[in-house]
Amino acid sequence: MEHVILVRYGEIALKGLNRNYFIELLAKNIRNTLRSVPSAKVKKIQGRLIVNVSDEDLDRAMERVQKVFGIVSISPAIVIDSEIKTIEENAIEQVRSTEGIKTFKITAKRGDKTFPIKSPDLCCRLGEVVLDNIEGITVDLHNPDLNLWVEVREQTYMYHQFIPCNGGLPVGCSGKAALLLSGGIDSPVAGYLMAKRGVEVIGVYFHSFPFTSDRTKEKVIDLAKIMSQYCGKIKLFVVPFTEIQTKIVELCPERQTTIIMRRYMMRIAEMIAHNEGAKALITGESLGQVASQTME
Repeated sequence: MEHVILVRYGEIALKGLNRNYFIELLAKNIRNTLRSVPSAKVKKIQGRLIVNVSDEDLDRAMERVQKVFGIVSISPAIVIDSEIKTIEENAIEQVRSTEGIKTFKITAKRGDKTFPIKSPDLCCRLGEVVLDNIEGITVDLHNPDLNLWVEVREQTYMYHQFIPCNGGLPVGCSGKAALLLSGGIDSPVAGYLMAKRGVEVIGVYFHSFPFTSDRTKEKVIDLAKIMSQYCGKIKLFVVPFTEIQTKIVELCPERQTTIIMRRYMMRIAEMIAHNEGAKALITGESLGQVASQTME
């Protein structure tokens, strides 16, 4: 018996002839996020991705995989041989080892049509075996304390947890964009939401020391590190902006300094985006939040 993580993807399953491209990209992103988990191996099965991982690395791997965009849910599962006696023995053990349950349900799916027992019959047989071997437990098909899933393929996967994830599309399938990062919350949220739609994000931060402190720069770097847990590797450009800002304040009308500074930031960010092959700029602007974010 070994432990694996069952990975379910959502809307990419609806893609047409290029579905395999999205699945391969998702598998690649999972491998990248598990680089520091040496026991992890990712493989494809029909309608799923499987992460093989050692018992001691299971929790760490699950925590990381949960954050990968494109995944709807994951389940820690055991893998056993697709022999009916083995399946029965493990079903009994899985129900028995789950504390505090009084009702249960078996949900069996026969993906391997060479397996001799059909899905509804397998549900009934496993339910009967559990009832015969565990006292004080009953079947509840509508609201059970434990719903034990049994997927019979070349091997059989058994699990009872569904851990929801972020969904969306695999990062990298929708091109690249440059994110204007500041020390606030709005810009990383904007980058997060765009990455969830498959956009590869690069960061651009304008540093105006001493108008903004080095502590602000460190905060932006920390934000980029947090984002990278979800968005994958992020290249961050720190642009020295003090000289430009000083010249604008010296030479431009006071009422126009904010919008002129923003215009220069956009122009510089556009140059960086062009050099990096990015096709859009992302900002965290929230209409009406501050004076520089009004419609005018």
